[in-house]
Amino acid sequence: MAVPELSLEQRQAALEKAKAARIRRAQVRNELKSGKLSLQQVLDMKDDPVVGRMKVLTLIETLPGFGKARSEKVLKELGIAESRRIKGLGDRQRKALLERLG
Repeated sequence: MAVPELSLEQRQAALEKAKAARIRRAQVRNELKSGKLSLQQVLDMKDDPVVGRMKVLTLIETLPGFGKARSEKVLKELGIAESRRIKGLGDRQRKALLERLG
């Protein structure tokens, strides 16, 4: 599949949209880290087009006391792929994640 040719304006709009998405995801991670949002609340945002695309691994790494290795271990124990995104979690996976971390 070839990359579409975009005009300068279309390219600029796409860059702005991507920047806004990164800022929104960072905002959610900061609010989770500070305690303003719970893990349950973030997982409930799965229908949000920006938050739903956040990787579960990144979400777990945001939690206090969890780094890359510990987050990967939790995902492996629960049978969740490292590439899984919030919107792609099944009901059982969400429930298992909340029981383990919530």
